[in-house]
Amino acid sequence: MVGLSGLIIDFTLTFLLREKLKVNPYVSNTVGFIFAASSNYLFNSVWTFHTTDPNVSVQYSKFIGISLIGLFMNTIILKLLHERLQLDFYLAKLMAIGVVLIWNFTANLFFTF
Repeated sequence: MVGLSGLIIDFTLTFLLREKLKVNPYVSNTVGFIFAASSNYLFNSVWTFHTTDPNVSVQYSKFIGISLIGLFMNTIILKLLHERLQLDFYLAKLMAIGVVLIWNFTANLFFTF
């Protein structure tokens, strides 16, 4: 559920910025990714990991740090698949999300939560 909600937020914001407002595709991708990561933190801390850590700001900082590494990975994969291999932008984005999902979940499981 958490991953699906993040996917919807990410794709919706990316689409609106890229297609409707004509924002650079990689800027659009970054904004969508950051909003999805923030909502994923909230949902993961409550539903997935049932965190009771009172130090939310430290936990959120760790989560966002991991997410920023994930964003870097996402952008590299997206650029490679879309620009070099000529895949559709949104298909490349979906594939990048699939790879980064594994990184984000594993790193957060062991480091954040």
